[in-house]
Amino acid sequence: MRKNLKAKTLESLSSVMPITAIVLLLSFTLAPEMPVGTLVMFLLGAILLIVGMGLFSLGADMAMMPMGDGVGGEVVRMGKRSIWPILPIVFLIGAFITMAEPDLQVLANQVPAVPDMVIILTVAAGVGVFLVISVINTLKEKFSLNSLLMAFYILVFLLALFVPKEFLAVAFDAGGVTTGPITVPFIMALGIGVASAHSSGRQAEDSSFGMVALCSIGPILAVLIMGLCLSGTEISYTPFTVTDTFTTREAGMQFLEGFPEYMSEVALGLLPVVVFFALFQIFSLHLKKDALIRLLVGVAYTYVGLVLFLTGVNVGFMPAGNYLGSTIAELPYNWVLIPIGMVVGYFIVAAEPAVHVLNKQVEEVTGGAIPQRAMNLSLSIGVALSVGLAMTRVLTGISILWFLVPGYAIALLLSRKVPKIFTAIAFDSGGVASGPMTATFLLPFSMGACSALGGNVLTDAFGIVAMVAMTPLVTIQCLGAVYQWKLRRTVEVTEDEASTMSSEDIIEFDDV
Repeated sequence: MRKNLKAKTLESLSSVMPITAIVLLLSFTLAPEMPVGTLVMFLLGAILLIVGMGLFSLGADMAMMPMGDGVGGEVVRMGKRSIWPILPIVFLIGAFITMAEPDLQVLANQVPAVPDMVIILTVAAGVGVFLVISVINTLKEKFSLNSLLMAFYILVFLLALFVPKEFLAVAFDAGGVTTGPITVPFIMALGIGVASAHSSGRQAEDSSFGMVALCSIGPILAVLIMGLCLSGTEISYTPFTVTDTFTTREAGMQFLEGFPEYMSEVALGLLPVVVFFALFQIFSLHLKKDALIRLLVGVAYTYVGLVLFLTGVNVGFMPAGNYLGSTIAELPYNWVLIPIGMVVGYFIVAAEPAVHVLNKQVEEVTGGAIPQRAMNLSLSIGVALSVGLAMTRVLTGISILWFLVPGYAIALLLSRKVPKIFTAIAFDSGGVASGPMTATFLLPFSMGACSALGGNVLTDAFGIVAMVAMTPLVTIQCLGAVYQWKLRRTVEVTEDEASTMSSEDIIEFDDV
């Protein structure tokens, strides 16, 4: 266990160091007047990120993934008699876990015209409903993931035509923030557990991914519907406030004051997962003592890791992101926001804890045929593009629909051509990439830039989470297209045969 912790910590160190170096470079060049306290808070936050992400990754391996996998298997077993009695349980799992996501609290606080609890309950209901839809479809095998994604995204964009523009960015951002470090490992493992228990071999692998993708659509639809119901309501934006810190002592006090808040938030976040697992353990799983002890130790690692991680990003990264965004936007050559944003986006996705969980699961399920290195590169390119487009919106005020509609259209068209497993992984990746690092650094960065330029923060700065969730859909499927092209060149297969390639086929191709 000690070796694993050391390996996870070194992995998180390599992930966090690039973005730390970039911020330090900017603070000495384009933003040399950054308050010392803000810089110290950022560095302390980076240290907490490194330690926290290492502990979280180990805890996810030891507890979150096995718990989700076990619950998923039991859901299938219970549903063999009749699927309908288990659906309320599935809904509650999705809703309660979502309500406790820290990123959702950040988003809800930014829309004061709508009570926080209304937004949180709306989003939670959206995730719960779509988790039910996903489980039903996995067990009944009625529709392909491609067909469901196509149908629901068409519905999303039809509704978007009638919703007030102030709700658009918030709705699409909601789809990204709900798939955070608490939700993703459990729902992803739940999907793999349901798929493995229900089917086997190639069919199980094709069904292993996609549950996070569908659960990301639920909040978008739910908030759009809420926007239609509140179409006469004038919504405003709560300005981002940065506490002035000028000394290292004041910086340290910010963290000491932040720890109790995030200790409480993470405890509430993990509680539904632990409670649901405990009920399944009592009534059906009956794991042995050694396995339970390992799970409890894993939960402890996950808890401590998330507390350190979230305190680091919320207390240390938010002020730095907001200050850099506003300072760079005030430069005579503020167009540099676009290339700087792209560089930041390229490296920041590696610091998302749920990304490591997804990449490891992809490598394991495909037997190493889709390596973590290829996933990391595709995600980094996707997020770099998304932040560049988001900064273009901040500078020009272009509607988010001019980017989202073509982006999702390309992604859905690709889903008809590339191997099914890449489509499922791609749409899962979109939700995973838009996690706490996006909400606590990129979003404040965008807000700071938009405020300095005198733009409408609610329509121009919001939406960056949605952009980050969109572009990986294209880049990961482009990775699938490359695999497909190489397969067709190596082995004589038709385009239709290549598009149905599973992870077993990929492994065979790699052996060739």
